[in-house]
Amino acid sequence: MTSWLPLSPAERSVAIEVLVHGPLSRTELARRLGLSQGSLTRLTKPLIESGLLVEVTDAGGAAARLGRPSQPLDVLADSRAFLGFKITADMVYGVVTTLRSEVTDRLDRPLTTRDPDSVADLLARMTAELAARHPAPAGIGIGVGGHVRDRAVVGESPFLGWRDVPLAALVRDRTGLPVVVENDVAALVEAETWFGAGRGLDRFVVLTIGAGIGYGLVLGGSRVPYAEEGRGFGRHWIVDPHGPLTPDGQRGSAVSLLTIPSIEYQIRAATGGDARYEDILAGAAAGEPMASRVIDEAARALGTLVAQIANFAMPRKILLAGEGVGLMDVAGNTVRETIRAHRHPQAAPVDLETKVSDFHDWARGAAVLAIQVLVLGLTEA
Repeated sequence: MTSWLPLSPAERSVAIEVLVHGPLSRTELARRLGLSQGSLTRLTKPLIESGLLVEVTDAGGAAARLGRPSQPLDVLADSRAFLGFKITADMVYGVVTTLRSEVTDRLDRPLTTRDPDSVADLLARMTAELAARHPAPAGIGIGVGGHVRDRAVVGESPFLGWRDVPLAALVRDRTGLPVVVENDVAALVEAETWFGAGRGLDRFVVLTIGAGIGYGLVLGGSRVPYAEEGRGFGRHWIVDPHGPLTPDGQRGSAVSLLTIPSIEYQIRAATGGDARYEDILAGAAAGEPMASRVIDEAARALGTLVAQIANFAMPRKILLAGEGVGLMDVAGNTVRETIRAHRHPQAAPVDLETKVSDFHDWARGAAVLAIQVLVLGLTEA
C-alpha cells in the first residue's frame, strides 16, 4: 500500500472533512475548518501530492493539479480497496469497500471451529479469494463481539470463547496486510458516524439489538470509548426489576427482555417448544397470546431504554440497528408510546431511525476502522 502517513493533526482534519463530506471547494473547506486560504493551501498541497486528495475537473473527472482554487477537492474513492470481516459464533461475513466505504463485493463462509489459528486460516483464505477479485487491498478490518484491546487483541469474546487472542497478528502473519481488530459495535458506530445516519451530527447514539445489546455514544462528532465496551452492555441495565430472568442477564435487564436468544428462551420456557425469533414476531403479529406477551414486554423495554438514553444523553438522533430490529415492524407503536410515557410532555420527539441491517453492515464497519487507522492514522477514537 502506498502510505499516506504520517499526517499531522491539521492535515488529518482536512483529509477527513473531504473524505466524509466531499467534494468540497477550498472556500467551503476553509470555512468548515476555520482556516485561512493560505493555511488551507499549505495543508492541502502534500495531500494532493501524495494522491490522497485530488482536484475534480468541471467534467466530473479528477486531476491532481496544484494551484487551481476553483477546483473542488475530493478523494478517489475507488483508488483503494479495504476488506472488512465480521465474525459471529458460526459464520464469517466479508465485504470489500472503497475508500468511502461503499460495498463492492461480499464473501461469507461458515465457521466450523472457533480455534483462533483455524479462524485466522479461514480469514486468510477469504482474503486471498477477495484479493484475487480486487487486487492489492490496502488493509483488513475485523469486527468481533467482545472486548478488544489496542485494536489488535481480543481480550474477551463470550461468543467465541476467546481470551487474550492476538487476532491482528495472527491474520497479519498469514496475509502480509495491515490488520485492525475492534469491537463490532464500536466499528458500526464509526461507520454510521462517518458515512451513515450520524454524519454531520455532534450528538448521536447507536443502539443495537440482536444476539446482544450494543450501545455507542458520539459527542462532538467523535465516538466516546468506555471501559465496559464489548463486555455485555445491557446485562446490568435493569429495565423492569420484576421482569424475566434468563441465563444471560440479570432479572428484568435489557438483555433478558430484548435480545433474540432471551426472547427465544422465554418462549421455550413457557411452551416447551423451540421457536425462531422471526416466527415469534409473526406469532405476535397474528395475535398468538404467548408470543404477543413476550414481544409486548420487549417493546416496552425498548421504549424505556430509548427514552432513558434520550433523557440523559440528549442525542440529536438515535439509530436502532441490528438483526433484532424487526421488533419495530410488529410492535413499533408500543415502543413509541412507551418512549412518550417516559419523556417530559413538552420534550421534543426522539428522532429514532431504524436500520434493517445484516452482518455485512457490521463487516463494513470493520472496513471503516481500517480506513481510519491505515489511511488516516487514527489510533484512538
